[in-house]
Amino acid sequence: MSQKKERSPWAWIPTLYFFQGVPYSIVMVTSGLIYKTMGISIASFAFWTSVLYLPWAIKPLWSPYIDVISTKRNWVVWTQLLLGAAFIAAGMVMPLPFFYPLSLGVFAIIAISSASHDIAADGFYMYALDQHKQSFFVGIRSTFYRFAMLTALGLVPVLAGTIQKNTGLDPVTFQARSVLPENYIPFNPGEISIEQSQEKLKVLLFPSDLVVPVFQEGKSSLDSAVVYVALSAPPEEGETVVVNLSRESGSKDIDLSGSTTGRFEFDSNNWNKPVAAPIKVNHNLTGETTTQFLITAGNIAFSWTASLVILGFVLLAIAVYNRIIMPHPDEGKTSERMGWAVYKEVFVSFFTKPGVVPALIFFLFYRLGESQLVKVATPFLVDSRSAGGIGLTSAQYGIIYGTVGMLSLTIGGILGGITAAKIGLKKVIFMMALWINVPSAVYIYLAEVQPMPGNIMVYLSVAFEQFGYGFGFTAYMLYMLHYVGESKFKTAEYAIGTSLMALGMMLPGMISGAMKEILGYENFFIYVIICSIPGILAIKFLKIDPAFGIKKQV
Repeated sequence: MSQKKERSPWAWIPTLYFFQGVPYSIVMVTSGLIYKTMGISIASFAFWTSVLYLPWAIKPLWSPYIDVISTKRNWVVWTQLLLGAAFIAAGMVMPLPFFYPLSLGVFAIIAISSASHDIAADGFYMYALDQHKQSFFVGIRSTFYRFAMLTALGLVPVLAGTIQKNTGLDPVTFQARSVLPENYIPFNPGEISIEQSQEKLKVLLFPSDLVVPVFQEGKSSLDSAVVYVALSAPPEEGETVVVNLSRESGSKDIDLSGSTTGRFEFDSNNWNKPVAAPIKVNHNLTGETTTQFLITAGNIAFSWTASLVILGFVLLAIAVYNRIIMPHPDEGKTSERMGWAVYKEVFVSFFTKPGVVPALIFFLFYRLGESQLVKVATPFLVDSRSAGGIGLTSAQYGIIYGTVGMLSLTIGGILGGITAAKIGLKKVIFMMALWINVPSAVYIYLAEVQPMPGNIMVYLSVAFEQFGYGFGFTAYMLYMLHYVGESKFKTAEYAIGTSLMALGMMLPGMISGAMKEILGYENFFIYVIICSIPGILAIKFLKIDPAFGIKKQV
């Protein structure tokens, strides 16, 4: 038993926190992509996936059960096994006629199980490690949580997209080119003639190369053109072919009109009736440019089935690994019986600690700026240059965040943990607060200068900001561990802290888009820096043990 207790944290912390990040990212973000490609309206899935956030926001309501019933280790293992099986189930329902309500039900199970897993995993972390190791590894756990987000938001959709491209009908590409209004000749849809082909079913496109007029205020109101999509032959009786049209590369100033989803369905009744897809130019565009579009008709439901099932089996494998590798710490289980008295004791203990007011301000406002930046940074980087963005392609964005950004984040998180473990949280927390907030100023520079997408300054700016996030976020996690301390129900109290963190991210994030629309990119990034002030000021009033996080001398 002693050998199990002494197992290196490097063996289980990466897998524990990688597992923690996957379900949240899939349910909160990737599910939107799934439902969009499956033809569900944005208004519908945006509402229901927002409702699914609820378990993470209210998890303190059942955290005392996890603190009292069984061990945190058992909760971790069993919730991981349940989550792996649930993702397999989510994949299996995708081809079914009523996949939407069924998948939402499975995602609800995943959300509740994931929130419970978070409580148990964070509690296990506190029981398995002393204060010094908690400080040292807090950056590691944050880094692998971000790796999980990269997997859920990047690798899973890439896998699904690859399957879509290699199933169903052959993909079709076409080019849209902007021209001045005086050079624009509209395509006549009356010229379209479709005769049933006896060859392999394929997607038809009219015209094959599209010309779109540039908008000129006061001179011409034209700003769009239409491309028509149909099939070369009817699908089999009862079969529906789903066609997706999307921008693949080139200028972002030419794209699908906001009024169309780019998703069309054809069956044996409408296969030869061309569907119109409006292509529109950005009103700030003044000259000629080109954009490449891609039309795919792959098996979308199967692509998500395969992706989610594969992910489920990966999570099951990690669950089995964690079951074998995780240590067996003395969790100091209480003999309390669940009831109102336990709930009261947990919440009274949390909200009556010395210095609770500045602590609450810190929990809610430390990430006030960063919580809004994270919602707008990506649209800014990929937005068209005429709209004030940088104009990165999807590939460039993936390289910047998937390589340079992730490396910088990892280094920042590790150095943050090492620094706090060496000199203590009290001495380093103010510096960390500056590091998580001040690097956001690089976006002010990017918005003002607008360097070209391949410019080294774009890479360096993102790397600097991500390093600062990794280094500075360490302070937040460590102070939460310090505030909970050696409380009788520290797992439940830590869950309250993470719930406050969720509110501190959710509520500002909800207004970030509106603030960007009001202020514009550059002024928004200045506003983000101003939002960092309350959280930094709260640090002066926090009560922190100077020795917290430093390795105790034996």
